[in-house]
Amino acid sequence: MARIVFDLDGTLIDSAPDIHGVANTVLADEGLAPLTMTQTQDFIGDGTAVFVQRMRAARDMPDSDQDRLLAAFMARYDGAVALTQVYPGVVAALTALRDAGHSLGICTNKPLAPTRRVLDHFDLTPFFATVWGGDSLPVHKPDPSPLHAAFTALPDGPRLYVGDSDVDAETAVRAQVPFLLFTEGYRKSTIDALPHRTAFSSFDALPGIVADCLSGTDTTGA
Repeated sequence: MARIVFDLDGTLIDSAPDIHGVANTVLADEGLAPLTMTQTQDFIGDGTAVFVQRMRAARDMPDSDQDRLLAAFMARYDGAVALTQVYPGVVAALTALRDAGHSLGICTNKPLAPTRRVLDHFDLTPFFATVWGGDSLPVHKPDPSPLHAAFTALPDGPRLYVGDSDVDAETAVRAQVPFLLFTEGYRKSTIDALPHRTAFSSFDALPGIVADCLSGTDTTGA
C-alpha cells in the first residue's frame, strides 16, 4: 500500500475566500483598498509570511510593517473557516484510499494551528496519520524537508504527493516523488508547464489514478 501525502489549500479545500476576508480586514484596519480574489489566489502557496509580503507589496507598504501585519493576519487566520469549502469528491476519495489500505498525510505551507482547525472543522482529521504545517520545521515547501518528514512518519510503501500549485510541483521534483496535479486549485502556470505524473480535475478520479500509478509503475522517483 502507498504513502500518499496531500497539500491542503487549493488541493483539498478552497480556502481562498477566508484568506481573502482576513487579508481585507487587515488592510481595512490600515485604511487601504482590498485585494481582489484573483490577487489572493495568486499570493497563496508560499506560506503566510510570504502572503503578507505580497499583500504589502500590492499596497506599497514598507518592510518595516511586516511583523506587525503578520501578527494581525495570524490573529484572525486561526479561526477563519466560515467561507472555506472542501472540494467536491474529496471525502469520498479519501475514504476510498483509506479503505484500500493506503496511509495518508498532509504537508502544507499553511501554519499548523489553522491547518488543524480547518481539518477538525470539516471532520477530515481522522483521515490523516500525520500533519505537517508551514511552521512545523524551520523550512517550508518548496524545500523538500517537510514532505520527506511527512512520508517518514507514515508506514513504508510507495510514495505519491498530491497538490495543486507550482510550489507543490517544485517540492515533488526536489523530493524525487511522483506528483499528482489537481488542476482546479491555485496554480499560476499552465498544466503543461508543471512537472507531474498525472493531472486530474475531479477527485472522483483519484482512487483510480492511484491504482494505475501503483500497478507496475515505479513510484519511488519523480
